[in-house]
Amino acid sequence: MSNSIIEIKGLTREFRVGAEFVKALKGVDVSINKNEYVAMMGPSGSGKSTLMNLLGCLDTPTAGDYLLNGTAVSSLKDDSLAEIRNKEIGFIFQTFNLLPRLTALENVALPLVYAGYSTEERNIKAAEVLRKVGLGDRMDHKPNQLSGGQRQRVAVARALVNNPSIILADEPTGNLDSKTSLDIMRLFEEIHQMGNTLIVVTHEEEVASHAHRILRLRDGLVETDLKNKNIVKLK
Repeated sequence: MSNSIIEIKGLTREFRVGAEFVKALKGVDVSINKNEYVAMMGPSGSGKSTLMNLLGCLDTPTAGDYLLNGTAVSSLKDDSLAEIRNKEIGFIFQTFNLLPRLTALENVALPLVYAGYSTEERNIKAAEVLRKVGLGDRMDHKPNQLSGGQRQRVAVARALVNNPSIILADEPTGNLDSKTSLDIMRLFEEIHQMGNTLIVVTHEEEVASHAHRILRLRDGLVETDLKNKNIVKLK
């Protein structure tokens, strides 16, 4: 039985720019196993953002196959994609993407609204995850009452609350100072040790150095896909 949670074969993505078609991905093959910690890197225009959007079911490929946790998602319609996104994927963004009028607890509970949980169930689950990321005493705070690091922890808690198959983090330390970035990377190590599959899209070698595997893209293709022999562990 396969241990892979993500299986991609021949994935291509074309965009129309004026009268031309631009190939952002040119036939990518990637397999990621459960509980892997992968960094995805590449220069601007390499296709890493396009691949991240496809992995996160935010976009559909022009051609190729994508199996996520055994489900063929490459040909799904928007409604089905939204359902898969909510159930299978936890997103962490560079800009946090928190709703300013909601408390930390309410922001974290948001994915559970779409999953059909009752208010009581949502609050219990959201509070439990906020305690796990060290924000048990900040549940009633709104984003503008939190530091950048605390806001990113809220975003991490929101990504974890639905117990998704994969956590997809897009430049998660891009808006944070170096000390706070280390705190977030330490938190990612803990998340990985809890059994989660973690994919971090980054342009920073320092962030990638914590991952167990580093995937580099260039010109719409996988340039290298190597195990990280020098994993940086945080104490």
